[in-house]
Amino acid sequence: MDTLLLACQLVFTPYVLGVMLLAAVFGLFVGSIPGLTATMATALLIPFTFFMEPVPAIAVIVTTVAMAIFAGDIPGALLRIPGTPASAAYCDEAYAMTRQGKAETALGISLVCAAIGGLMGSAVLALTAPALAEFAIKFSSFEYFWLACLGLSCAVIISTGSTLKGFVSLLIGLFISTIGIDITAGHPRFTFGSVEMMGGISFIPAMIGMFAISEVLRFLASPDTGPSIPQQPVRNVFRGLGSIIGKYKLNVFRGGAIGAVIGILPGAGADIAAWIAYAVSKKFSKNKKAYGTGHVEGLVDAGTANNAGLSGAWVPAIVFGIPGDSITAIVIGVLYMKGMNPGPTVFMNQPELIYAVFVVFFVANLALIPLGFLAIRLSRQMLRVPRHVLIPIILMFCVVGSFAINNSVFGISVMLVMGVIAYIMEENGFPVAPTILGIVLGTMLEDNFMSSMIKADGELAGFFSRPIAAVLGITVILLWLIPLLRCSYRLITAHQKK
Repeated sequence: MDTLLLACQLVFTPYVLGVMLLAAVFGLFVGSIPGLTATMATALLIPFTFFMEPVPAIAVIVTTVAMAIFAGDIPGALLRIPGTPASAAYCDEAYAMTRQGKAETALGISLVCAAIGGLMGSAVLALTAPALAEFAIKFSSFEYFWLACLGLSCAVIISTGSTLKGFVSLLIGLFISTIGIDITAGHPRFTFGSVEMMGGISFIPAMIGMFAISEVLRFLASPDTGPSIPQQPVRNVFRGLGSIIGKYKLNVFRGGAIGAVIGILPGAGADIAAWIAYAVSKKFSKNKKAYGTGHVEGLVDAGTANNAGLSGAWVPAIVFGIPGDSITAIVIGVLYMKGMNPGPTVFMNQPELIYAVFVVFFVANLALIPLGFLAIRLSRQMLRVPRHVLIPIILMFCVVGSFAINNSVFGISVMLVMGVIAYIMEENGFPVAPTILGIVLGTMLEDNFMSSMIKADGELAGFFSRPIAAVLGITVILLWLIPLLRCSYRLITAHQKK
């Protein structure tokens, strides 16, 4: 208790609260601009942390990331352009609600569920960090291979329309992820002699192109008949949220639990947590056909998992010095720089600083509600701008965001090409979401498959040689077999009736 009181004294000072407020504004701004990710925001803040004490330095990063992850939902809901990769999982769902005149509801759910998920993840971080980190550290390449397979299976589940078209879309994403240097043989693949393509296709320009440029092309193809955003004001985003959260309270808990657990696994992070939570939500929903048409249920699950995954990623980072995602990889460097060497001993040597980190997480996620509400109120101006004015502005932000990833024109080229591909796909009924997830998880799948094959001397039985890997492997295989068995049963039944 004395340690907790000391930690609160370190956090609740005018200086720390002041820098957290500035960081919140910065995070909301970065998250709302497509291409400027939470990871990039964290990296930009590192020079400023050189001149800060440990607690304010960590507080700045925590607050910025929490705000940026939520802010990515705003352009996703209003313009179908996810501000951050974590928002891509349910971007279509939120945008469909906006087109139905439910922008207030979509943004309100995103805001409240993000805060609830962040608080749930913070509680998990504070209460169960050592035990959960010990479980996560047991994951080897075998477990991560099956985890990637599970995530890719979710891509087909979340796709709307034809399952076959969802599978084809996934294969397109996996193919794109193989472009570049083969990590095992060091041989260039599908680069056509281009030096830029040897580095692979960056996910951010690809995501911007497939979500935003496809909308621009659709508008250019039919400027008068294309879908328009309803010009309704976004005033009271909290109206009716109590009944919605009450109705889907189990979804909130499930999304938070999935986000926290997935976030703890090194290399997974909030992005994968949101995809898996959305897929699980659709799998167990009683109204599967409503997904993708503006249904709040998937938004509740994935929105809660988003911010819960952020807190979970700090568990292996603090306890073992293993980054849970790209953000905590940067944070570990800051911790070392501030003398808070990650590891089990940090709980004994500097407990007040670790508890201060926990307190900061709770404060940042509570502050998300009022500050996020202000950001939404300001964003309503987007709905008043005519589409012929808004489209060029969107295109400008897309170009800036794609260029900013590596300060290269190649990123803009990737964005444009992927936008054309997405436009052709959607015009022919192929969903874009599985392609995006294939690009995200393709590298993880290949890396862990090759590492596992080397460890197992080419024996496939090695993928089931560890208890956790065996459980994950059997789960994935059953997930693959169930649709096939159902299809076979229907064919047999139909044949017998004839």
